[in-house]
This record gives sequence, C-alpha cells and structure tokens, in this order.
Amino acid sequence: MLPMDEAYESFIFRTRCVPTRDNLHDLFNGMVWLRFPQTKRRLNAMQAEAIERHGVGTARGPLRDALTVFDENAALLHASPSLIGALRARDWRSVFVTQRAEWQAAQIVLFGHALLEKLMTPRKAITAHVWVVDALDDASIAAGIDSESCTTKKFLPLPILGIPGWWEANEDPSFYDDADVFRIPAAR
Repeated sequence: MLPMDEAYESFIFRTRCVPTRDNLHDLFNGMVWLRFPQTKRRLNAMQAEAIERHGVGTARGPLRDALTVFDENAALLHASPSLIGALRARDWRSVFVTQRAEWQAAQIVLFGHALLEKLMTPRKAITAHVWVVDALDDASIAAGIDSESCTTKKFLPLPILGIPGWWEANEDPSFYDDADVFRIPAAR
C-alpha cells in the first residue's frame, strides 16, 4: 500500500514494489514491468532522482513530464531508416501506403500501459509516442534513456491503428486522408 505522504515513483524506488489497484491500467503496467524490468527501473530511478532533487510540486517539469509520457504512452519501434525517416517527416502516405510492405520487417512493441488501456476501446486517433530503438532488448533500451534524450523531444507521433494489419479499416488508403488524425507538421 502506498503511504499517503510519499510520491508513487519514490515509493517504488525505495521498496522495489509497485502498488497496484484492481484495474486494467495497473494490470498493463505490471505486464510491462515483467517484459521490460530494466527499462522500467531506469525510468523509475530517473523519476525518483528528479523528485529527490526538486520535490513534488504543482508541475512535474520537463524531465518528469517526458518520463511520464514514455512510461504511459510509448511504443518502441525498430524499423528501416526509410520508414523512420518518413515517420520523422510525418509523411503519412509514405509511412502507411507507399512503404506499407516495410511494416512486415518492422518491430513495434507497445510499452505505455495507458496506451494499452486506450486500445481496449480502439479509435482512429489513438497516438503513441514512438521511441526509435536499435533493438528490442531491455538492457540496451534502458541504457539509451537519459535526461537529454527524454527532454529533447525524440518521441515521434504514430497513430497506432494506422499500422498495416492492426485495424481492418486501414486497408483502404483513404483511411489516411483524415487530417485530424494524420496531421501535417506545422511550418516553422
């Protein structure tokens, strides 16, 4: 049981126990802990360190916000450079139509437990924060997470149900014409 006067992340770091409730959110969190224990420990240690340094205020701050996004909504993607490049450019036609066959060789794992929970009621607009990885190896993913990489917005948006084979509706190329979901980047 989580003490009322202790931050969730600090409690986990101190006790190596993850408090859970009887709900899907915590079930999925536990499953991710089992699959990626080193990555989850790394995220937790960074959260606990930030809390120790800055306390718990009304705002988390950029690092804790990024760590929370990773923990709650990340998808880990290992894919071809051309697919990653198109994703970085938010060239949705290339990502999902032109390079559709590239997804057969790509590897994607949903990491964020809130993302998994959202998919219990699927809708087109569900978007993951993609963290590009060289391999889906827990130790190397954990080693690749640091303050700079988290706070420099390395995450890439990915409307998850656009992935070929993940939702029947995306078999029709017009699925990707929805500009409210497949947004073009703003001009800078």
